[in-house]
Amino acid sequence: MKSLNKIIFALLFAAAIAGCKKAFLDRPSTSQISSNNFYKTTSDLRLATASLYGGTAWSQWHNGALLQLGDILSGTANRQWIGDWSQLYTRTITENNGVVSSGWTGLYNVIGQCNGVINAIQQQASASIPAADKNAAIAEAKFIRAVAYYHLAIYWGAVPIIEDNSKLIKDPLLNRNIVSDVYKLITKDLTYAAQNLPIKGETGRVTTWSAQGMLAKVYLTRAGLGKSGTRDQVLLDSAIKYARNVCKSGLSLLGQDDPQHLGYYNLFRSQFNDNPESLFALQWAPGVNWGNGNRNLNYSPSNDINPQKSGAWSALYPSYDLYKMYTTQDSIRRKATIMLIGDRYPELNAAGGGYKADQVCMKKHIIGNEKDNAAPTMDPESSPEHNAILRLADVYLVYAEAILGNNATTSDGEALTYFNKVRSRAGVAPVQFLDAATILKERRIEFAFEGQYWMDLVRWSYYQPQQAVDWINKQDRAAFSYDATTHIAKRDTTVPAPTLPATISSFTIQIPGSELTMNPKLAAPPVPYY
Repeated sequence: MKSLNKIIFALLFAAAIAGCKKAFLDRPSTSQISSNNFYKTTSDLRLATASLYGGTAWSQWHNGALLQLGDILSGTANRQWIGDWSQLYTRTITENNGVVSSGWTGLYNVIGQCNGVINAIQQQASASIPAADKNAAIAEAKFIRAVAYYHLAIYWGAVPIIEDNSKLIKDPLLNRNIVSDVYKLITKDLTYAAQNLPIKGETGRVTTWSAQGMLAKVYLTRAGLGKSGTRDQVLLDSAIKYARNVCKSGLSLLGQDDPQHLGYYNLFRSQFNDNPESLFALQWAPGVNWGNGNRNLNYSPSNDINPQKSGAWSALYPSYDLYKMYTTQDSIRRKATIMLIGDRYPELNAAGGGYKADQVCMKKHIIGNEKDNAAPTMDPESSPEHNAILRLADVYLVYAEAILGNNATTSDGEALTYFNKVRSRAGVAPVQFLDAATILKERRIEFAFEGQYWMDLVRWSYYQPQQAVDWINKQDRAAFSYDATTHIAKRDTTVPAPTLPATISSFTIQIPGSELTMNPKLAAPPVPYY
């Protein structure tokens, strides 16, 4: 596994460049174009920033850690027979855990590539390029860098801040920086992005609404940091401000008014990539080389529904705890998220008559084969689904939570309006008031298997640590069986309970052992950055 310093050093000598519009997903070799003869036109800037949306930039994090940390660690999913994953489930994570290493190095890979693009534009872009175009390109890179740092802060807390890769040449051993300063950098990057990104951009690229939506989420998270029992009202007000801007922007949920309520189901089909609800999605291409593609189809339950009838290595199981969250009325979201034995999916292997589930497993991101997706070059290692990291529904629920703020309950009209838009899109009855537990449950159902739930739990742990710890310890994280005839689910009693009870320290993941060996200063107390 590459260390952080080795990753950054490698990025000093290459600029990852990709195409735009139809070629937006094409990512030539990083050696094809040198930054010394690049950054001469606005088109060059667009090519440079396109490389930050997927491919090698995001592959290690996305394929090696996103769902594992976001959903297995949080108790939404499990997979007992993969050692590193089982450690997440049982809370017995070792310093050599591969998921943790992939998460850390993968996110710093994203940051290093963003830094390279930002600094190259600032230092080498032609004076003939309009300032607004330069600022917009830098804003794209700063937005993506902020998203990567947000994940680092959520999982590891205090981490090293790196804005200039070249500084590592002089001082490769870095201290961690205090978590409040990491969030300050994130906020600064997103504020710049909100001010310089367009209102409406090229399909698949971020806009000011992407940045403002992420700002709302960050302010909501920061509001609880270092508090006890209550959140900072000034920061909550900032979350409300930015979330309201996005909610009033004219964007809408996919299928918001569909009488059949199929909008949520369609979110996770490649035919609906980059729909208006998608505020930031990773851009994946079919038929790319190993290490450049979306490998979510490896979680498929059957080779029969996969491209080339292969690659279904390890289905991801929902926990019994997640299953119990769904009501009978919430059938659309349930079926779009998890397969139960007997469920029929006509869009999977459609030419072969569809697919009838014969096991309980994740459905979200399982999109079928080449014909189902009109993608002849697609293979099991390169799903063409552009899975969203930030959706409009997320901002709606952030808005509701920020309005709830420090109140026990709220019946505020704005909070209820946008909260219930999420429910009504899925055909679920509206609620008449909100409390923290209702919002947390809604978020878990809405974003299951999208790598979100651990972030919600960490946000809660910032200001109500004991309640968050108790919540984790009460989870029934086991797998379950399902009888298609009786429609009865039964907990798998053979699966062991987590070995260790959660404590407040459980909400901060340890730094990979390989990183500590390479840089012992990471074990020292964090220091201020600003």
